[in-house]
Parts: sequence; C-alpha cells; structure tokens
Amino acid sequence: MTPAVIDDTTLYAVLAPFAAAVVAPVLTRWFKHNAAWPLAIVPALIFAHFAGFIGPVSHGETFVASRAWAPSYGVNFSVYVDGLSTLFALLISGIGTFIILYAGGYLKGHPQQGRFFSFLFMFMGAMLGLVLCNNLISLFIFWELTSITSFLLIGFDHLRSASRRAALQALVVTGGGGLALLAGFIVIISATGEIEMSTLLASPDIIKDSGLYLPIFLLVLGGAFTKSAQFPFHFWLPNAMEAPTPVSAFLHSATMVKGGVYLLMRMHPLLGDTALWMTVLPVFGGITLLVGTFLAVRQTDLKLMLAYTTVASLGLLVMLTGTSHEKGAGRGSALSAGPFPLQGRALHDRRHHRPRSGNAGHHETRRPAVRNADHVRRRMPCEPLHGRSAALHRFHCQGSALLRHLGMAGDGSCGDSYGRRRQRADACDRRRCCHQALLRAQDRNAQSRP
Repeated sequence: MTPAVIDDTTLYAVLAPFAAAVVAPVLTRWFKHNAAWPLAIVPALIFAHFAGFIGPVSHGETFVASRAWAPSYGVNFSVYVDGLSTLFALLISGIGTFIILYAGGYLKGHPQQGRFFSFLFMFMGAMLGLVLCNNLISLFIFWELTSITSFLLIGFDHLRSASRRAALQALVVTGGGGLALLAGFIVIISATGEIEMSTLLASPDIIKDSGLYLPIFLLVLGGAFTKSAQFPFHFWLPNAMEAPTPVSAFLHSATMVKGGVYLLMRMHPLLGDTALWMTVLPVFGGITLLVGTFLAVRQTDLKLMLAYTTVASLGLLVMLTGTSHEKGAGRGSALSAGPFPLQGRALHDRRHHRPRSGNAGHHETRRPAVRNADHVRRRMPCEPLHGRSAALHRFHCQGSALLRHLGMAGDGSCGDSYGRRRQRADACDRRRCCHQALLRAQDRNAQSRP
C-alpha cells in the first residue's frame, strides 16, 4: 500500500519539543516549579495528535510528510507514520507529559530547574524524530541527538564525579554504536540507491539480494545493541542511574533504551527472516535477559534493581523480535507480541519511578530502600500494595506476550486487571491521606489550646 501524503502538522509535532525547550527557562523563571503545568501541555497535545492516527494505522494505512532539508545531498526532513512509529510516539509523548509534571515537583526550588526542563524537551524531540523519521540520514541525526541529550541529562548534577563518569560512559558507548549505524546506512544507500525508509520497506528483499547483507546486518546490530544495552554493552545502563529520577524514568520507560528495539523492529522486514537474524538476536537477547535477571536479584538498591530488570526486559524484546516469522504479522508472531511487553515495561517503570513509589522510598529513608523495607512500610503503608500491583502487571503483560507468541493466548490484553489494581491502590492512598490530614488537624488543635 502506497503511503498517503499528509500535511506538515506531524512535522511541527516533532519540532514542538525543541520550541518548548527554548521557552522552558523563561517560564521557569516566571512561575518557578509551577511552570511544569503549562509546559506539560506540549507533550499532551503531541499525544492527542498521534492518537488521531490510531484508527487508520490499525487498518494498515501509512502516511508520509516531507520537507527539503539538504536537497543537494538528498536529505529531507520527512516522517513515516505507521503502527510501529505511532506506538512509540504515543509512549514518548504520553509518558513525557507525566515526566514533565513529575520533574516540576521533584526539582522544586532547584536553581537549574529551567535548564533541566530544556534538556528533557530536547531529549523528547530527539526521540520523536528517531521513531518517526523516514529519511535514513535524518534518522541518524536524531539517533545521535538522543545520545547527546542523554549525556546532558545523566550528567545534570555535574558537580558529582559519579554523574560525570556515567554520562561520559553512556555517550561513548551509544555514540560509538551510532557511528556503526551511520556506516550501515551508508552501505544501504550505496547498495540500494534508496535513502527513504518507506521506499525500502516497499521492496523488503532489496537488501537481502544486494550481496551486502552481512556487513549491513552487523553494522545495524552494533547501533541497536549499544543503544538498547544488549550484552556485552549492558554495563552503561545501570551506571546511568546516577541521573535524577525523572531522567531514569524517562530513559527506561519511554525512550532511549527502546531506540535500539525500535530500530530492530523497523528493519525486520528488510533484515529479518534469515538464519543469521533468527540466530543472533535470540541468542544475545536471551543472554541479556539472563544476565539482567541474575544481576537484578543481587542488588539491594532499588534504582539498580530497576536498571537491571530493564536490561532483562530489553533482552526479552530483542529475543522476541529475533524469533519472528515471515512478514512478522501473523498469529504467533513475536513481532506482533512485542508491543505487549513493551507497554508492560513502560507502565512498570512509570509506576516504580513515580513520586509515591520505588525511588520515593529511597528518599524517605535516605538509605538503600530494600535493606529498610520495614521502615518504608511503616512510613508509607500503601507502598507494598503499589509494588505488588506493578509486579503483577508486568508479569501478566509479558506472560501474555509469550503466550501470544506461542499461539496460546488471545489478544494479550492486560488493561482491565491493571485498572482494578490501580483503583484499589488509589483508594488506599486516599484513605492514608485522609488519616494523615486528621492527625495533623488534631495536632494543630492540641497546640492551639492554652
């Protein structure tokens, strides 16, 4: 099916976070931490825009929009909207809305909060460009821009040597993988004569028949594995937890570490369904899954536990992508099952990084939260319920995805049970807040008595 040409609204949606990055310091200077509320309107509107594509892309329609960027080099600023890019755009903008609101409260009173908002928006725009770009060179530019902005975010607390070291490590690893990806794109362009992803996808066997499949496969894999922290490049992700918690939440649940998974899913019609693809990806994905799980159970710090479980989940996604069948669309296809653990991972990380959850326990105790679980339970009695809810939701989503891959499950839906657990957790929160308000009122009355 030939992609339909749409207007430039989608191009403006990709650029909107960069405009927000410019005005964020000004708004923060005027409204302090409350600037998060007007700033959050930007990703919310982007989410609403891409939500309008859900109906058409669910029926197999695709869309393109393009503007000349460097026409003498054949580089256009173009977007390609299909089901895969729409899913990632919704994750980036939807979760990004809550991350902006979270950052407003998390860094309340911080003298550099405006700069932090700017970095977050630049990162958001880079990720949107990565998952939506149709031109290979434009995709690479946004790919490397995610590495640069993540360097700024991880090293935000630049006075700490650990933050500087983690930021530099992430930049070197992911930047090096980006250079491999650029080499792969150059080989693709020289072998096929095409520079647009939509044109390549219209002829899925063009790379396999070119005689340069192996170098293209290895170079693309190098970029994807470094970005998504696959073994043996998994070490940079736990160290990146030196970043402020809103960065960790955005990095894990929506964005940079999913960039490599997105690339593999996007390139699946071009590189997949070969013996090499269906051997290398499951092997390295499975090793990453096991290594991440083993290292996670040895940790006592909650943020490190979440980092290693993220590594394990990314390994699962790569493994499912590698065990896909021809066209990756039928029942039992790993690629069709892939979005379910992707969504489960996003919700799992979002719940564990929200203000009342995992890292909040770390702030409440000022010590590693796992070693002081009883202390957290006494001060925050609803946190065990939140933790169990998130763990059950993640297990159900990923289990449904595996069953769907094996042809043993229905649609893999897990939203209803998650909603019921969330309602119970929120009700418990309301009761706790009411009880604490009552205690504070009693204290004030006791102090006002003569």
